[in-house]
Amino acid sequence: MSFATRAPAAPAVPAAVPSVDVVVPVHNEQAILPDSIRRLHEYLSAELPLDWRIVIADNASTDETLRIAMALAADLKGVELIALTEKGRGRALRAAWERSDAEVVCYMDADLSTDLRALAPLLAPLLSGHSDVAIGTRLAPGSRVVRGAKRELISRGYNRLLHAALGARFSDAQCGFKAVRTEAARRLLPGVRDEGWFFDTELLVLAQREGMRIHEVPVDWVDDPDSRVDLLRTALDDLRGIARLLSEARLIRFLCVGLASTVAYALLFLALRGALGAEGANALALAVTAVANTQANRRLTFRISGRRDLLRQHAMGAFVYALTLGLTTGALAVLHGLDPGASRVLELTVLVVAGVGATVTRYMALRSWVFARRGERASLQPVV
Repeated sequence: MSFATRAPAAPAVPAAVPSVDVVVPVHNEQAILPDSIRRLHEYLSAELPLDWRIVIADNASTDETLRIAMALAADLKGVELIALTEKGRGRALRAAWERSDAEVVCYMDADLSTDLRALAPLLAPLLSGHSDVAIGTRLAPGSRVVRGAKRELISRGYNRLLHAALGARFSDAQCGFKAVRTEAARRLLPGVRDEGWFFDTELLVLAQREGMRIHEVPVDWVDDPDSRVDLLRTALDDLRGIARLLSEARLIRFLCVGLASTVAYALLFLALRGALGAEGANALALAVTAVANTQANRRLTFRISGRRDLLRQHAMGAFVYALTLGLTTGALAVLHGLDPGASRVLELTVLVVAGVGATVTRYMALRSWVFARRGERASLQPVV
């Protein structure tokens, strides 16, 4: 990432190290930027009893936004500017948050569509240590929203899609009014790949997957009638982002490993059936694929590399194999009791069905106690 400039701020009103950085990402906002930043500065000075700093994060504006932002940073105490040479709201937020020395980082849209009185309730649970992430929501009881039917329908439809596809438990991913404890942001940002409008959604999904607490604050919000967001392009980018996050979900990776293991098991069973019989072929094919399955889940599903807990995890995987072997052997016995001359294809079908039935047990066992004691995340080596 390259920077055109970082303008020095005038001497800050609060302490040198603020409690909160309020980031305002901008791109070609010359018409509204002066009034918005002055209004925000006035509000923070009068109403927020914290040490704060406003950071204007310009991402490759082509109008007078950068010049205006530099003038504001020179004129107003506690205002700084970061100027990027590449476009992207997510890129601007990443740049500002990664460099922050504040306890909490937050952001709001340049049009200040969200009532600023929601800022203190947004920050409080983060500063107290109760939560890791806080978001403004326009879709929760208590919110008051003024916007057209088209945008309302798109917003509700998008968030319902997140709930259905990604299991999201937060109500509003797109509201431009969010805050994160800086230490939590530093943990999340390396995993966020989007640099545009999907940045918010990806950050929240990763925070949920990490088990972080997400606090929601109902907000009063008035739509900006002059918004220049390309709804169609943004929607397509969001759909691509959802598909990517879905493909990266742990359960999807587990199912892909399971499918590959099932195919390998079937081929081994058919190859060994003639020499070892159904029971022997089943036991050996399961043993081979169980070892491979545990190793693949270790690296691909649960993202563990190195030798940490390797023997323990394979020992636990062997226990899961014993449970699966018992289930499939029992299924074979029932089949041969009903049809002593069952074909190999029928035997394999019954075994695969029984194996699928054991898949849920395998996943729960792997997640709960085979790979549960992974230790601190920092002690694990990521898979490259």
